[in-house]
Amino acid sequence: MTIGLIVVGDEILSGKRRNKHLARVIELLGARGLALAWARFVGDDRARIVQVLREAFGGGDIVFCCGGIGATPDDHTRQAAAQALGVPLELHPQARALIAERMRDVAAEKGLPFEPERADNRHRLNMGCFPRGAEIIPNPYNKIPGFSVGDVHFVPGFPVMAWPMIEALLDSRYRPLHGQGASRERSVVVYGSMEATLTPLMERIEAAHAGIRVFSLPCVDAGHRFGRHIELGVKGPPAVVDAAFAELQHGLGALQLRLGPELVR
Repeated sequence: MTIGLIVVGDEILSGKRRNKHLARVIELLGARGLALAWARFVGDDRARIVQVLREAFGGGDIVFCCGGIGATPDDHTRQAAAQALGVPLELHPQARALIAERMRDVAAEKGLPFEPERADNRHRLNMGCFPRGAEIIPNPYNKIPGFSVGDVHFVPGFPVMAWPMIEALLDSRYRPLHGQGASRERSVVVYGSMEATLTPLMERIEAAHAGIRVFSLPCVDAGHRFGRHIELGVKGPPAVVDAAFAELQHGLGALQLRLGPELVR
């Protein structure tokens, strides 16, 4: 199974908030020998979110969706998920209990009586209205849960909540997958060449080594620490990277190109 990330929110696309989810999810996956296959960013437009979620539900991937699960008018993810699935929203009984517990805790912290029938408290229960059949995702930060439908998981946009929830899913539900996406890179700095010159060598190596991908990253910035150059390398399962890189080095030697340092990731 491949893993995808969806980040919802106008504030990300407008630049009001800097997206932090992408880098952190890549880090969480990498620490477990997994890798992110794709990411999508979508604003607070319900029709567009529905379209993205339909693809997620039908794609067969593990997907983490961050943002838009609150209960204010600009939060559309819960409703969009239900629409994409063709099911109604329902107040999840476990979510109701957890939200009520949170409201009781907040009232106690303020020295106030807990009034569950007060209008604002009743409105907060909307945060527990999930598509029919959803499972809750516990939220260790403030008890307000997220939800899962199959392998598509919905968490808040706040990193302090989202990241522990994603991490818990990776270490429980997806623990058997750990290590299956392990990947390694070896590359070398190449001076004074063009990508067109290197392409036949790249194609030959990919054809000869199953699971290997060859990459070329040109840099035209003379102020870079290596100056103008191409970073040429291979990536893939650790067991086959060394053989593919050795062939790459041999091919570069045959082309009599000037090489810089080797880079390993």
